[in-house]
Amino acid sequence: MDNLEAMRVFVSVATLGSFTEAARRMRLSPSVATRSVAQIEERLGIMLLNRTTRSVQLTERGQIYLEDCKRILEDFEMAERRVRGEDAKPRGTLRVAAPVLFGRLYVLPIVNALLHKHPELAISLTLSDRSVNLFEDGVDVAVRVGELADSSLIALKLGLATPVLVASPAYLQKHGAPATPAALSSHGIILFEGIGATNEWPLGADRRTVRVEPRLIVNGADAAITAAEAGVGIARTLSYQVWDAVRAGRLILVLQDFAPPPLPVSVAYQARRIASANVAIFVKAIREHFNANPLAQFNGAQTFVEKN
Repeated sequence: MDNLEAMRVFVSVATLGSFTEAARRMRLSPSVATRSVAQIEERLGIMLLNRTTRSVQLTERGQIYLEDCKRILEDFEMAERRVRGEDAKPRGTLRVAAPVLFGRLYVLPIVNALLHKHPELAISLTLSDRSVNLFEDGVDVAVRVGELADSSLIALKLGLATPVLVASPAYLQKHGAPATPAALSSHGIILFEGIGATNEWPLGADRRTVRVEPRLIVNGADAAITAAEAGVGIARTLSYQVWDAVRAGRLILVLQDFAPPPLPVSVAYQARRIASANVAIFVKAIREHFNANPLAQFNGAQTFVEKN
């Protein structure tokens, strides 16, 4: 068995956690599958899998080797598709990552449309406010909010999102609206970790920080917005996340004179994936959507007037 085929066996065993099941799916005998992985371990001089009578688990080195094998096999299959002229047609699985609320509002409808249009395409959509590592997490394309720290990625700008502070009319009626960032110290604060897990909030064009003491810490924008609407306190979110709530009057913008500069919203992918038809079709679809439907921005400050 050649090295490439041995890699396929290893990936199947590691993914399924079973030599028997991997051998069955690959139409091999269990002894062939076992011997194939053993030969890789012998050649490398390390254990890739911990074997017991009940389970097969990756070692730390095995996890690293698994990710590398996946990328090598993917590149090999992509090269074959290109040379056969198949890469012009989306097929197989595209792995997409996006922030939770942005993904639900904007990315999922695009994914649904692509699945209707391309019957041989499958999409794995991960919605998380954690910034995924495309290389380590095996993601083909991701939507990012903010400046990209990884300069090796190709990033195409989709629009802008501005960090904003919001509170419910009932909260502001009871506690008053802060006139300056320093006044936040006397207010109930809702901290959404997706924008930043620290208690230092950058405000104003110079992004000078003010320290806040949160009463509630959440890891999802939906939860922060719901708590703000319930009158728990002032939440820091992104403009697109609260657009509907502000327009409907359920939330009111505060300290808009101190709003920091907007953040870029981008679609990003690794340079090595530029020839992938799956990546190309998704990038084209999401760019066309935001060219036709720009992300809405709040124009001018919304004021809160206390009732006597």
